[in-house]
Amino acid sequence: MPGTEGPFFLAPLLGGVFALLCLMAGYRTGRRGKLIENIPTSSTAGVFIGLVEVKGRAESARPLTSHLASSSCVYYRWSVDEHWSRTVTESYTDSKGRHRTRTRHESGWKTMASGDDQIPFYLRDEDGALLIRPQGARIEPLTVFDAICGRSDPLYYGKGPATAVAHSDHRRRFTEDALPVNQFLYVMGQARERQDVVAAEIAQDDQAPLFLISVRPEAQIQSGHRAAFVGWNVGGLFLVAAGFGIWFGSLGHPGGALAAGIVASAAGYGLAAALAWLWMAYNSLIDLRQRVHRAWSQVDVLLKRRHDLIPNLVEVVQGLRDHERDVQTALATLRAQWTATPPGVEGPDYQGLRATVVALAERYPQLKAREGFESLQRNLSETEQRIALARGYFNEIATHYNTRLETIPERFVARLAGLKPQGLLAAQDFERAPVNVDLEPTPPNPATA
Repeated sequence: MPGTEGPFFLAPLLGGVFALLCLMAGYRTGRRGKLIENIPTSSTAGVFIGLVEVKGRAESARPLTSHLASSSCVYYRWSVDEHWSRTVTESYTDSKGRHRTRTRHESGWKTMASGDDQIPFYLRDEDGALLIRPQGARIEPLTVFDAICGRSDPLYYGKGPATAVAHSDHRRRFTEDALPVNQFLYVMGQARERQDVVAAEIAQDDQAPLFLISVRPEAQIQSGHRAAFVGWNVGGLFLVAAGFGIWFGSLGHPGGALAAGIVASAAGYGLAAALAWLWMAYNSLIDLRQRVHRAWSQVDVLLKRRHDLIPNLVEVVQGLRDHERDVQTALATLRAQWTATPPGVEGPDYQGLRATVVALAERYPQLKAREGFESLQRNLSETEQRIALARGYFNEIATHYNTRLETIPERFVARLAGLKPQGLLAAQDFERAPVNVDLEPTPPNPATA
């Protein structure tokens, strides 16, 4: 229709812009879902430096007490909202230029008071515990308190403010979310070394793509990201089709041409969405392959640690044992000379021996051979345990990588990119450079004696 082309020309432009925003939001959501899918769950005892995923129950020696529910927790947030309503009379001019008045009813909730608190806590699973510092995390808590009451309820003023909002209906809503103690949690974040002890912790890192603490299980989190990815793209498809449909309709095209234009615009958006998905899938597989390589490097580092650490520990224990034996022999010799023989009688001479014994007693070392053996045993056990955990982590992430390479539709992306499956660690592959723990001193070689 004449005169309508100009204003309706903005429809496809606005539809395209909002569709592009939907495409970007869908890509961002899908990438986060792929990131969660790429990282297998680690044991708390097997957490290494980097982005990790762990699951367990929240623990704290001195937990918080939530404000409303008075429950033991490691994080809580609460709010008190008050309901208000009012009738508004307003003046307006109708289509014929006449001044009129009308009334309308407005209502809503207004936050009167709120607060939150959080503390570092431990996440415990069957293998140990890991320190979590929740500051800066995206927290998805559990609702532990939700109540609406009037002024006759003790809660109204007991936990709420004494003042009221304008036009109050004298109804208040009390809500509180928390991470209770012993609550099963899903945590994804950046692991780093602790400053106080030799151990790992998960804390805020500006370079990490995600720091999430949630009461939801991993499967539910992933399904939420998939649903959001589909929703954003369906919304973008609708916007671009509606924008071009309005424009084509304003130009007076017949029904067939109008339908063809809508289909063409939708097809264009579908092609853009498909290319975005290919880009996301390829980057996700490359990221997963790099994580497989990193998992193997962790196994290699631990094997090197075992190779360097255990012989040194053995030498320390041998030295402590030999030192203790030499000191005990010297003491036995000195004690045998504690009582001297009379002058003219064969036997040990008394002169100087007492002073030697007293001086040795004053400088008697604190022998730690037993502690050394215990330290050797503990380090052997911990090293082998960490190697086993690293090996299990490598096999788990490699299996996940191989599965992704064979799963449709990512299988076609992997074939186009030339990605190959990763072999798993078998028992014969894992036996490398065994360390012989021999505490007996090496006998001298007669040929060199």
